[in-house]
This record gives sequence, structure tokens and C-alpha cells, in this order.
Amino acid sequence: MRLFVLGASGGVGSSLLQQAVSRGHCVTAQTRTAGKVTETAAVQVAAGLPTDRAFLQQNIVGHDAVVFCVGIGSIGKTTLFSAATEALISAMQATGVKRLVAVTGIGAGNTKGHGGWFYNLITFPLFTRNRYTDKDRQEAMIERSDLDWTIIRPAPFSTRAASGPFQVYTDIPSGLQLSSITRAEVAAFILDCLENSSFMRQKPFIGHA
Repeated sequence: MRLFVLGASGGVGSSLLQQAVSRGHCVTAQTRTAGKVTETAAVQVAAGLPTDRAFLQQNIVGHDAVVFCVGIGSIGKTTLFSAATEALISAMQATGVKRLVAVTGIGAGNTKGHGGWFYNLITFPLFTRNRYTDKDRQEAMIERSDLDWTIIRPAPFSTRAASGPFQVYTDIPSGLQLSSITRAEVAAFILDCLENSSFMRQKPFIGHA
């Protein structure tokens, strides 16, 4: 496949580039700073803002799918995710690219309160709640679109793989807590969804207990 990846220089994005190339795919890597991603025979760099509709439309043409894994470091209020998604949906509709996989995370929609005690009581209220207010807007935009979308909601990120089984839920049981996942695992799940056309118009919640 030819994949267009927004947020390609971030943690999930950089792992996704590596794994996509190893699986034989070609990638166009969007980044705000060109030097953060190295061009290779299989990776082309597109430097520009994820909120720039004209930039997106120009560079998305001819791709089989788009992956949205834009991240943010600040803890204040933001509209980055919804603004970028609005521009992206418009660009995809204009170019006829239908397949979208978007990574949001724990705290979006009904995943709130299911990330383990530390995330639920400390990380979310103190650090990430503002971004998830906007990610809720982002998810609603995607769901209203006519795209072939999958919204992936990872558990809190960890640098080490957990020993327990990898779990996937599209319906979240009461009391479920998924408190760990690596960025590499998220990248692999994204590629599995694309290669198998799985979880179409669904919002899988993924991670380890």
C-alpha cells in the first residue's frame, strides 16, 4: 500500500514508518519539520502543517490510506486535533482517498475511566483532559464523515511490553482497565487494520490490563 502518515515524526508515527517499510509498504511522512524524518527509497517526506487543507490535498493524492497519529506535548486547551481532522476529511473527500485510521487514545469517548488508577486519577485530570476534549470533537467529525474509518484508542503508553495478553475491545465491559501499551504495538495494530480491512467504522480500545 501507499500510506500517508500525519504525525510521522512522533512516537507512534516513527514506529509506524519503520514497520510499514519492513512489511513492504511505501509511506509519505507528514512532519512539521522536514529534518525530523529521513527520506529513503520507501519513505517520502512532506513538510507542512496538518491543519493546512491545500497541503494535505496536494500530498494525499494517489495514496491508498491515511493514518492520523498527530501528537501534542502541551497540557492547555487545544483545537489541533479537530482542526487537522476537518482539513483532512475535506482533503480526502476531494482526492477520493477513503481509508482513514486515526489514533486518539484513553480518555476519548467511553474509554474515560478505563486506563488504570494512575492514569484515571492523576494523568488524565492533571495533564491530558484538555486534549481529549478536542479528541472527542475529532472523533465525532470522523464518525459523521463518509470515509472508511477506524478510530484506535490505545491504553496509556509504556516503554516496555507488558507480560499479559494483548486485548482488543469494541464494547467496553464495566470495570475494564487497560493500563499499558507500547507505541510499537499500536503501530503494528494500525498496519494489521489496514492490511486486513478490519475494524471498519469501529473504535477498538487496545492494550494490556
